[in-house]
Order: sequence, then structure tokens, then C-alpha cells
Amino acid sequence: MRVVAAMSGGVDSAVAAARMVDAGHEVVGVHLALSQSAATLRESARGCCTIEDAGDARRVADKVGIPFYVWDMAQRFKEDVVEDFVAEYTAGRTPNPCLRCNERIKFAALLDKALALGFDAVATGHYAQIVDGRQGRELHRAVDMAKDQSYVLGVLDADQLARSFFPLGDTTKPQIREEAAARGFSVAKKPDSHDICFIADGDTKGWLTRRLGEQPGDIVDTDGTVVGHHEGAFAYTVGQRRGLGLKVPREDGAKRYVVDVQPSSNTVVVGTEDLLGIDLVVGEHARWCGEAPVGELRVGAQLRAHGEEFAATAVAEGERVTVRLDARARGVAPGQSVVLYDGTRVVGSATITATDRRRSASG
Repeated sequence: MRVVAAMSGGVDSAVAAARMVDAGHEVVGVHLALSQSAATLRESARGCCTIEDAGDARRVADKVGIPFYVWDMAQRFKEDVVEDFVAEYTAGRTPNPCLRCNERIKFAALLDKALALGFDAVATGHYAQIVDGRQGRELHRAVDMAKDQSYVLGVLDADQLARSFFPLGDTTKPQIREEAAARGFSVAKKPDSHDICFIADGDTKGWLTRRLGEQPGDIVDTDGTVVGHHEGAFAYTVGQRRGLGLKVPREDGAKRYVVDVQPSSNTVVVGTEDLLGIDLVVGEHARWCGEAPVGELRVGAQLRAHGEEFAATAVAEGERVTVRLDARARGVAPGQSVVLYDGTRVVGSATITATDRRRSASG
């Protein structure tokens, strides 16, 4: 098969590309330029898409003996991921930009361009597995649960899975680094990227404030009492405790958390920890990694990347899914994603639009 190997400049995508060559495919390495003003050097493990990263990817491609190209997708990334991120926070929601990037860039824009150029598939360094099942290719968790990335791939549909390869899913991260060193790759010990790639310093609040400007407002208790002030409700998320700067402590000394963000009034609502527990999740924009489920089904529900999996019952109705958790989850924010599993198989995902409590904490 003719395969485009997405090469970020890191160790994972380097080994993934090499493994595709070893498997006998005709491979071309592609680095996605996603920044309109890429930094020359990486300052830390945060961020990506620097000129240094592109150079690292090119050196690996030369070592493996495959052609290498840089595809400029900065404008598409800005529109589909960065601007979506800002709009979601402005609306009081907490998005996961990695899911949006996978959905709209790596497995939409990249795959579409690859197919248009006559390639058959795309390979990436994600930690996940594709298994041939009775109804076609299935997406499963990786062997290395500490690195499993199936959650952020839950937006892929059956057609995209049919044209995707994840060569690292059966291997642990330490083994990948050992393999990279054995192959003579200079990136064998390169630190992993983490957090939001386009916020290199990790300061999401500061980044949003620079984009949106300060928008002072009140932080109120659940009874409406003003207990503090903020410079922009967009910088807060449900479940947050640090950085609230509350001026009025509770009489009982209990810690308070963000329990609601109300963009219409530019208000942040705080309350006690018990108010964070929810057991009902409603999601929209459902994406199914295969045939859409019919009726009620038992699933495992994961509510954040690398978060725990909750036993649950899901009911799908078109692009809407309702998930009833067996136990309460804490600090779930609208805008995050719920990804549904059947054992290790990814059933699909949806963007959380609402949460609630169906019953008392005691059951």
C-alpha cells in the first residue's frame, strides 16, 4: 500500500514510519506545519511544530530512506482547532483540542489530501490498535494503558479507520525508545510533547486573556453571594479549585470548586465538592467507530483523556447520546468528550453538552 506517515518530529511517529517501511509499504513522510509563525527551537516538552521538529522528522526520513515533505495546514488548523478552542471557552465550555485536531486535521484534512494524491492510507504514532472484526476494522485500546490514546481517536468513523494505521499499539513506550535508539534515531530520547500544543508555555488562562481581553466579573456562591472576582469567566472550568482567589471563606472552612460557568452573565459559580458529582451525561455530535448502536447498550464511559472508565448504560438517538453512569463522576464539564467502550473496543464518542444527578449520592 502507498502510505503517508505523519511525522511530528518525535520518537513515536519516527518509529511508526519505520515500522510501516519494514511492513513492506511504500511510505512517504509528511510533517504538518500547523503554526503560522513557527518557533525555531523547542523551549521545553510543551508545544510542537517548531522548525527544529521539522528538521528532526526530516533526519529520520533520511535515515529510513523515504521521501519527506512538509504540508502547510496552518490556516486549516487555526480555523478548525484554535478558533474552535476559543469559541468553546467563550461559551463556557471546556474543549479537548486534541480530539478536534484528530477529527478535522489528521484524519480529515490530511487523509483527504493523501487520498487525493493517490495514497491508500495514513499512519501515525498514536498508541492505539486496529483489529479486524466481524464488521470491519475496529479501534481498540493500546497495550500500554499508561500511553493509550484511543480516547482522542474516538472521533474516527469506519471509513477513516479503514484507511488508518497505528503501528505502535502493541508496544510500550520504553520499548519504542529502545527501538528508536537501536535504529540510530537522534530523537530516541527526545521528551514527549504534552498539554495543548499551541499554548507552548502551558498558561491557558493567560493565552485566552491575551486573545479575548480582560472581562471582569463576579465569582458567586450557590446562593448568589459574591465571594470573589475574576478577569474573565472564559478562564474557568467546572471542577477547578486552584487559582480562584476567593475573598470570603465558608464558615465551615470547606473547600470550594467551580460548579458552573455562566457566560451570559460573565459569572463563575463555586460550591462544595459534593456538587461536582454527576451520573448523567448528554452528548451531541456523536461519532461512531463502526455501525451506529441501536437502542440501549452497556458500555464503559471515559470522560477525559487518561481518566478512569465508568460502567454505564448508553442510549443513542441519531447524533445525540445519553449516558447513565453506574457511579458518580466528579468535575465533568460541558465541552469535554465522552468516549464509549465495549471492553477494549472504542464504540464512539460525543461532545458533552449537559450533565446532571439522577439520584442521591447514597444511591
